[in-house]
Amino acid sequence: MEQYLIALDLDGTLLKEDKTISPLTKEVIFRAKEAGHLVVIATGRPYRASKMYYEELELTTPMINFNGAFVHHPKDDAWGMYHSPLRLETVKEIIEVSETYHVKNILAEVMDDVYFHEHDEKLLDIVKLGNPKIEIGDLRQVLKADPTSVLIHSDEQHADDIQHYLSSVHANVLHHRRWAAPWHIIEIVRTGVHKAFGLQRVAEYYQIPQQRVIAFGDEDNDLEMIEWAGYGIAMGNAIEPLKQVANDVTKTNEEDDIGVYLEALLKL
Repeated sequence: MEQYLIALDLDGTLLKEDKTISPLTKEVIFRAKEAGHLVVIATGRPYRASKMYYEELELTTPMINFNGAFVHHPKDDAWGMYHSPLRLETVKEIIEVSETYHVKNILAEVMDDVYFHEHDEKLLDIVKLGNPKIEIGDLRQVLKADPTSVLIHSDEQHADDIQHYLSSVHANVLHHRRWAAPWHIIEIVRTGVHKAFGLQRVAEYYQIPQQRVIAFGDEDNDLEMIEWAGYGIAMGNAIEPLKQVANDVTKTNEEDDIGVYLEALLKL
């Protein structure tokens, strides 16, 4: 039997809109594991906000968090840990400049610790999953370690200007993406870091060739992973640019998407 590595994005992909996994998809994933295939989660979420799905699927593989900026094995410390943070000096410079763009807030995450520049109930509601340590205050003073990722909360008017600044001044050291509506949030990670970066490390560890890697995604933070995988599969609800680079398009995340596709592809 040829062993496959199956990479699953969470939001908009594995998870339905109510943040649950459909019974059929879950059943097929367990059958894939029983057949000897490997399943990994590859998400933009931090570990604290995704470990419940890792446990629900009873996975025993490494995990890709923060879009590849943090890769580790929750059940095997000896596997190693890959953490690719931003430089603190660069982040402080961005905070200084961001004030001219009237940003609403800036949030920095150092692994599973969260730092807010300003108090923000809506953003607090987003990050509270997993009960992280939260500190609020001027990030130029309270942030002491290189952050795994940074979120800049802006308004629609200034988001383009901020992204233009990041691209023109810091393109060689960081990579940025914009969240989907209604959030005008710019997410920043270290340059060269993306889900494919993490997935390649996992594939090499298990000696799975690229052509036997199956990846599912729906948003622009899945682009590199979908392009890199031998089977890059876009969800039916995916953004159009992702569908254009994908090898195939499956059903939406509300339609047993992953389960139906894997059942047919792997003949489960």
